[in-house]
Amino acid sequence: MAPHHSKARRSNPMAKISFDEAVSRIVAADARYAPDAYRFVKESLDYTIKTQRRRRSRHTEPQHVSGNELLEGIRRHALEEFGPMARTIFEHWGVQRCEDFGEIVFNLVDSGIFGKTDSDSRADFQGGYTFEDAFDKPFRPTRPLLARRNLGRADTPRAAKAAKRAVAKRTPSSPQGS
Repeated sequence: MAPHHSKARRSNPMAKISFDEAVSRIVAADARYAPDAYRFVKESLDYTIKTQRRRRSRHTEPQHVSGNELLEGIRRHALEEFGPMARTIFEHWGVQRCEDFGEIVFNLVDSGIFGKTDSDSRADFQGGYTFEDAFDKPFRPTRPLLARRNLGRADTPRAAKAAKRAVAKRTPSSPQGS
């Protein structure tokens, strides 16, 4: 996927409209996804191209971005922009799986906003990642937390003695606390 360049825009009458106008037309015909979802996919494509350019060379022409590369760019950009709210925001926009990003991309391709190669297809976005793994897991604790049922309770004799000593130290009237 790639944004169309000026040469391609001259040959496509649809491409003369602005991105926002194209999105308005798309959403009027296909209301599955919010306009912000389209804007975010465009931002993510730009983000992915910039990331690729940094890795390769600053002076190379923008390369083609595959579906998998765009999905990774979307994931990274979402984590940077939205943090732990990414999945919630996507769901609010109607996006619940990677295939939805493919639908958005190809709606933009069909409108003349994005370009594609003959090998690009919606299938490129199938089975990318689960939203739970991509957007929830990075924010989960890595160490197990103390289970709530154990809070304030001593389950072993050793823990019970330690808890009793700690309480005794904090109690001013006890002989051990002095």
